[in-house]
Amino acid sequence: MFGHPLGLYILFFTEMWERFSYYGMRAILVLYLVAQTENGGLGWSNEEALSLYGWYTMFVYLMSIPGGMIADKILGQKKSVMLGGLLLVAGHSLMAYTAPWAFYSALCLIVLGVGLLKPNISTMVGGLYSHNDGRRDAAFTIFYIGINIGAFLASLVVGYVGERIGWHYGFALAGIGMALGQAVFIWGQKHLKDVGNIERYSFKTGESHRPPLTAIERDRIKVLFISFLIVIVFWAAYEQGGGFLNLYADQLTNRNFLGWEVPASWFQALNPIFIIGFGGVVAWIWTILAKKRREPSAIFKMGLGTVVMGVGFVLMIGAAMQRTQEASGLSSLWWLVGAYWFHTLGELALSPVALAYITKLSPKHMVASMMGFYFAATGLANKLAAELGALSESLGDLGVFILIACLSIGLGSLLMIYTRRINRLAHEE
Repeated sequence: MFGHPLGLYILFFTEMWERFSYYGMRAILVLYLVAQTENGGLGWSNEEALSLYGWYTMFVYLMSIPGGMIADKILGQKKSVMLGGLLLVAGHSLMAYTAPWAFYSALCLIVLGVGLLKPNISTMVGGLYSHNDGRRDAAFTIFYIGINIGAFLASLVVGYVGERIGWHYGFALAGIGMALGQAVFIWGQKHLKDVGNIERYSFKTGESHRPPLTAIERDRIKVLFISFLIVIVFWAAYEQGGGFLNLYADQLTNRNFLGWEVPASWFQALNPIFIIGFGGVVAWIWTILAKKRREPSAIFKMGLGTVVMGVGFVLMIGAAMQRTQEASGLSSLWWLVGAYWFHTLGELALSPVALAYITKLSPKHMVASMMGFYFAATGLANKLAAELGALSESLGDLGVFILIACLSIGLGSLLMIYTRRINRLAHEE
């Protein structure tokens, strides 16, 4: 379909619904934690809510390391995705119940489920194509659009139902979305026969299909871990959307638009809207540059994406300054709209490129494990994001925005400066 194997679209819809469930819960989790108990929330402080959010999102992605290793050594990617999906259906379903034991049990099941599913479904996308297949980057862009369609629907539907009808009704909708994703994956197994299977050792001959790493492979792994450092900085800034920026939208933003108050969770729909709207434009730009043999390398794109992310927080510095000058103590909602637009452009330059880069540079028998390390770096970034957001108690919102902008622009610029040296280490030049 459209020049790609049908298996890509099975993975597309599976991931779309999995991300619907994850981002649906993400859109309302912090708001649910700080909501007053008479409104069905838990009545926690902002600091307590951000702390739990940080630990939860960190472990969600940190579990990708054992998830990738289990796939590489025991189950294979396909069976790992299947098991992870079942755990996620159970976890999101438990979130529909109000009992504390159900809430904490659900978080644990979701952590385990995402750890098994997330690194392995991304690896399976790469497995649909040969090493030098020029369709690989385009495939990850298509796959990434599926992620953001799920995130967009979740922010609007789950966010609205959770905030306006009932928190646990919103959580229940997230569970239904995950069940749909699992159904798609089970139905589409016939299109995934040759991808995601475990590579076995030959016990009869005593030979291994996994030879020792070559010098080039070791150098490329070093480069991947260098890229993971910038990934941590990027996602620490980006994940303010589910934490501190979510609370900023709820508590410090004038959300009145044409006489109607926009739900705070709806601002998180801006990012996937912009992804869907501008993803094709960014891909077209890379294609034009490639035809002219001027397309930047993956490492340069990742550095550029991090710098652009920082520019989004420069806008939030303006929001914080406006807020201090307004009698209401609120800033315009358009600052957030602009910030999320820059965050989206940065994400388009970094995230799909990083996924394709991992499947390209990793040794074949370590792809799922290296993808696990990538998502583990994302998990550490989520925890760092929560800690940065909590600094608002001492630094104020302006101080936090300045810190994140300087960190993103500074480290992203360093990566761009040293691109050629890193490319030589990766044997890309």
